Amino acid sequence: MTDRRPLLRALYAAAVAAAHPNTILAPHLRPVPKGRVICLAAGKGAAAMAAAAERHYLDTLALAPERLVGIATTRHGYGVPTRRIRVVEAGHPVPDEAGLKGAADTLALAGQAGPDDLLLVLLTGGGSANWIAPVDGISFAQKQAVNKALLRSGAPIGEMNTVRKHLSRIKGGRLARAGQNAAEIVTLAISDVPHDDPSAIASGPTVPDPTTLADARAIVAKYKLAIDDAVRRALDDPANESAKPGDAAFARARFELIARPKQSLDAAVKLAKDAGYETIDLGADLEGEARDVAADHARLALQARAQGKRVAILSGGELTVTVRGHGRGGPNQEYALALAGLFKDTPNISALAGDTDGADGGAGHPTDPAGALIDAATFAKMKALALQPQAYLDNNDATTFFEATGDLLMPGPTLTNVNDIRVILVD
Repeated sequence: MTDRRPLLRALYAAAVAAAHPNTILAPHLRPVPKGRVICLAAGKGAAAMAAAAERHYLDTLALAPERLVGIATTRHGYGVPTRRIRVVEAGHPVPDEAGLKGAADTLALAGQAGPDDLLLVLLTGGGSANWIAPVDGISFAQKQAVNKALLRSGAPIGEMNTVRKHLSRIKGGRLARAGQNAAEIVTLAISDVPHDDPSAIASGPTVPDPTTLADARAIVAKYKLAIDDAVRRALDDPANESAKPGDAAFARARFELIARPKQSLDAAVKLAKDAGYETIDLGADLEGEARDVAADHARLALQARAQGKRVAILSGGELTVTVRGHGRGGPNQEYALALAGLFKDTPNISALAGDTDGADGGAGHPTDPAGALIDAATFAKMKALALQPQAYLDNNDATTFFEATGDLLMPGPTLTNVNDIRVILVD
């Protein structure tokens, strides 16, 4: 059987490259303002975006260095060297003290923007956890506890962010309020959310928020989240309502998407076609429980194989895991683990599922896996080690399973984030 792993890795790399700040940011940057460029960045690609902005303004446009200031708050291990913009490495998916300090400094710097200054906000996925600024009456520990409960609940990212936005002094349009004295607020974003909703990317710090405190309370009830009384009081307090359309903060605010999941999925689809596969593009906005989506995709793959077709089944989006066990892993690994059980005796099928940011679940370390691959070698190792995929699936322990088979996808930090890329190759 031909080894398809090089092609699978190339498809993943093509998706990542299509959204890398080094190649996509500069054409969208604004001209030099009369005053300063104040750059505020958050998310897994924040430092890379900040460095690209520095190159553009300092080298290409010859901006005087003292007229460029800023803070980029990113995940631990995702920092890159910068000259003028300070990089803060902070916790993700669970916020930490560094993110707390980075968000406070970001709000303070936004508040210093004057009528000649450009406030340049650069966002990628992960910004919601990196910028942590609890509302009055909520402690940092209580905000962390809410984040942990949301992560374990199986709630999709949009619902998670609805709750986060109503417990924050920076999300839900509040950063725009802090910086509204600037000549212009320009937000350039790399989307990591299904349907590319601006209010969901990094929890929409510079755009109007369509969700309400009532929505946040409903989500807490829906998932039976265990939250402190202080958090309940905060979600009942009208002072914590997010900024809505028509707020003066948005009078000079502009938002632009510079990369989205569909562009990255399209790059992978093109490469699969070039490799001679008929492609089934399931779209860039898939949501759902990882193991259930895997079962749907497995049926498509087995049907194509029964028909003698050579097919690549590709999809993006952001799947979820309802945590019932005590293992390690994320939605991409769980998707791959479910496929391993469904395909275990089937030749000529291989697959990859990976998060384009380089980390799928995990403990917030730069060495966390991005996902996993499976093929005939996986099935042989399963048999040799008597591994039962269902047992690991029941314990949400995909990482341990793929450590045993040697199939973890480990690209390291990619410095961008456009959701997941999943590929099943049927030969």
